[in-house]
Amino acid sequence: MNTLQSVPTLGTHPAAGGNPSRAETRELLAGATYDLLVIGGGILGTSVAWHAAQSGLRVAMVDAGDFAGATSSASSKLVHGGLRYLQTGAVKLVAENHHERRVLAKDVAPHLVNPLKFYLPVYKGGPHGAAKLGAGVFAYSALSAFGDGVGRLVSPARAAADNPGLRTENLKAVAVYGDHQMNDSRMAVMTVRAAVDSGAVVLNHAEVTGLRRTVGRVTGAELRDRTDGSEFGVDARLVLNATGPWVDHLRRLEDKGAAPSVRLSKGAHLVLRRKSPWRAAMATPIDKYRITFALPWEDQLLLGTTDEAYEGDPGDVRATQADIQQILDEAAFSVRDEHLDRDLISYAFAGLRVLPGGPGGVTAAKRETVVSEGIGGMLSVAGGKWTTYRHIGRAVMDKLAKLPGGSIAQDMEPVGELVRRTPLPGISNPNAVAHRLLVDREREPGPRMDPSTARHLATHYGSLSFDIARLVNEDPALGERIHPDGPEIWAQVVHARDHEWAETPEDVLRRRTTLTIRGLDTDEVRERVAKLLAERRN
Repeated sequence: MNTLQSVPTLGTHPAAGGNPSRAETRELLAGATYDLLVIGGGILGTSVAWHAAQSGLRVAMVDAGDFAGATSSASSKLVHGGLRYLQTGAVKLVAENHHERRVLAKDVAPHLVNPLKFYLPVYKGGPHGAAKLGAGVFAYSALSAFGDGVGRLVSPARAAADNPGLRTENLKAVAVYGDHQMNDSRMAVMTVRAAVDSGAVVLNHAEVTGLRRTVGRVTGAELRDRTDGSEFGVDARLVLNATGPWVDHLRRLEDKGAAPSVRLSKGAHLVLRRKSPWRAAMATPIDKYRITFALPWEDQLLLGTTDEAYEGDPGDVRATQADIQQILDEAAFSVRDEHLDRDLISYAFAGLRVLPGGPGGVTAAKRETVVSEGIGGMLSVAGGKWTTYRHIGRAVMDKLAKLPGGSIAQDMEPVGELVRRTPLPGISNPNAVAHRLLVDREREPGPRMDPSTARHLATHYGSLSFDIARLVNEDPALGERIHPDGPEIWAQVVHARDHEWAETPEDVLRRRTTLTIRGLDTDEVRERVAKLLAERRN
């Protein structure tokens, strides 16, 4: 079924309490001197902006594209301890990752981070034996204080009964362990919202065209609003370059002679329609260093990833036909062929890992965060992952606190006194939220909410789902599905426009909702989403 419901008619006024207009935000940015200007709204930029605003600093954050519009929304969607790090002896790192994973899942974002059981199949002739992997997953679960059960070996028959997609030919055993997953785009926008709730001023689609200087020091940036070409500037006592793959580009604006500080590795993924339910994920060793994932995610099957050096324009990165074939070939080690038909592919995407510069291949390179200070005093930070993004934000704040006199340190609350488990907006039990959404709609006139839509809202917005439900109460047409084959409703587009800084159809379809990854972003859908977005600007 591919017929769309009619698009609702909506007035031009944003909901009460909505975000300021872009013009108002530009005035706020240009009319004050900020303690900290964060350039880049991905994993690192959003975390630092959140922590800095919490610490009492006056914070501005801008991004040339959308928040988490590049690398940060092109991850494997995992919140994990890093099983493969154990083979390098990084026991402390794995324990720290597990700690952050548990805090995110229990205290910070239980509405966004979900437990996921993993199968690690052991095939005849594979790179690792059953005994080694059995011991590895036991140690892995021990480092998480067995909070997700005890890592162990199970029989191939037991694993196949739980996941019919598992290839059983030459399968010797299956190791089982627990981790978590999330929707990275939703984590990003909720972190931006948390930063704004703490006082930060943010603007996406605002490109840095130059740096401001005072007596040789970088004290702000010149910007151009990509939506209408408006030019403005921001003054700041300190500028943080958190632009991910573009980190060295911005460093060269500060210092034309700046040597490269990072290298890039491309990771591609595929999203396929599922032929049957997957109750567990699979992590299959390809060689000594690499693992290929097959993950149930957003009612789809997520496959990946690749890991190869990349030297082109970061803005041009994409999944090629060679990437797609490699992912399918590697998935075929453990996934039955009928689940890997190319006709099932709904979306393919690629992102760039930012790795420390150095010798050797990118596959074995350390996944660590690099912080440096340029000749003009601009701080640059690169690297990191979603699991430890709060920890990275705190680490950068520690760096700011140690800057010499005349810095912003004197205006900061001590980082140690920050609330380490401050939740993201919408924190709630998603099961309770979904139940209440269904019950509340029964009391209202008009059609009932579909259970799949209620569940989708609860696990992507938490208690903020009730703001979306109120839009439907005010205009029942907003409760209609955007596309009949997906759970999203039109009220989410309005909410994204008025409360989540969505400016383009891509912002809505790719990052505020799951329509693109489901292959449901048809031309008709895009046209109608663009119409709703334009009403906010007019």
